[in-house]
Amino acid sequence: MIPHHVYYQLAVVGLLWLCVMLHYIWPSPDAVSPQPPGEPVPPQFKRKRAIEPTPFEGLTQRPHCAACEHDAVHSKPPPPSRPNPLPPTNRRPRVIDTSRHFCPHAGCRYRGWLGLGNLRANGHPNGGLWRQFHCTACQGYFLETQGTIFHSKQAAVELIVRVLACLAEGLGIRATARVFEVDPNTVLHWLGEAAEQLRAFASYFLCDLHAE
Repeated sequence: MIPHHVYYQLAVVGLLWLCVMLHYIWPSPDAVSPQPPGEPVPPQFKRKRAIEPTPFEGLTQRPHCAACEHDAVHSKPPPPSRPNPLPPTNRRPRVIDTSRHFCPHAGCRYRGWLGLGNLRANGHPNGGLWRQFHCTACQGYFLETQGTIFHSKQAAVELIVRVLACLAEGLGIRATARVFEVDPNTVLHWLGEAAEQLRAFASYFLCDLHAE
């Protein structure tokens, strides 16, 4: 039987032999060949930021506008001056009030002016519903429906008003035409004339309206 101190000696010899073998097998830092250095990576290009922002140049010249050129060359004419009221005549006094009407003729200098005494009532031509007016300044004649949707209409005023009321309530053109037994094109024509009247009313009365 081998004594215990021999085992210890054999173990110490084995450990020394293992250390020697590892010393020869394990590569040393000096033995490792250094790798050649790679090519230097070029630095990424960085966009230089402007210190001061460049201002927007905008339009170098005024855009072409025919209306602007026309206004620059042709100045607006001054508004027409109000003509003097016509003096009363020795004829019988006028019974019909004509202060809310004006002469529509283009060549008359009283055109568009109210209450200047240039209009006279001239009865109902051909026994019609509407009264005729006579302008003593230009000797022209016109009906009192001039400039309204009832001018030169053969249909009754009540029918036109009811048709427009139904359209204003949201009823369609064809449905309104069926209800009142009117041609749909006639209803459409009346609607267009009423829209023009509304546009003229709004441009005259609401032009100087200031909303707060």
